Amino acid sequence: MTEAPLPSRLPLTGRFHVDDTCIDCQLCRDLAPENFESDPDTETHYVLKQPENDDELDQVLDAYESCPSDSIHYLRISTEE
Repeated sequence: MTEAPLPSRLPLTGRFHVDDTCIDCQLCRDLAPENFESDPDTETHYVLKQPENDDELDQVLDAYESCPSDSIHYLRISTEE
């Protein structure tokens, strides 16, 4: 899994982001239907909403790890100083 350079992740609205390399395979939506949606104009998927609970987080992480084009990016937020 890769983390995209910051400029390609903007505007950053949460910890998960789908970039423009998405191949519209719909796997993310199959794994996390509450969190991903398809844009028919661009034939790509996007994060509809960030995970709001542990179940959704697990589903989105599954989608992130399973994405065949590595188009889902995850901004890890460290709590360590």
